[in-house]
Amino acid sequence: MSYKEKTIKSEKIYSGRILTLKVNTVEMPNKKYSKREIIEHPGAAVVLPVLPDGRILLVKNYRSAIGRTLLELPAGLIEAGEEPKQTAQRELQEETGYEAGEMLYLFDTFTSAGFTNEKQQFFLAKDLRFISKEIDEEIESIALLTLDELLQKIDHCGVMDAKTVIGALYLERIWTQHFSEETKGGSRNA
Repeated sequence: MSYKEKTIKSEKIYSGRILTLKVNTVEMPNKKYSKREIIEHPGAAVVLPVLPDGRILLVKNYRSAIGRTLLELPAGLIEAGEEPKQTAQRELQEETGYEAGEMLYLFDTFTSAGFTNEKQQFFLAKDLRFISKEIDEEIESIALLTLDELLQKIDHCGVMDAKTVIGALYLERIWTQHFSEETKGGSRNA
């Protein structure tokens, strides 16, 4: 049996630069009604930037919503008329000063489908070259970690950003397809 809700009414509550908040009235299969608070989002590109020596470029970003700085993969909003791959290349340059010789699409995720349609598209950035000391974003600093160091930080709650956790775990799965095992940072201690 298929479970689908039918939207009966949609009311826009707020429309800002990044998101729109709507309250939808839905009819459920049991013919009861409910409200759904939905955030519409343009989507984002997430970059897994790996230097030739195997270290991964991460950024430290202050996040107002949680009142703290997080260690994250570079990422950003897909602008109107922009292809996600262009967004990935732009965000990598703006946040780190690096450019990728090769930008490979990997996969998509929904950040939290219970209340938002935000889709994140993940890209692997290879053949990185440093092109600019000027960073256009409000980045606290850049961190360089091996994959093993990043996975250990995840294990110990040193990395709590969801896109970064997802990206690191996916990167661990595909590492040997793109890089040598030696550049991973040695064997992972559980």
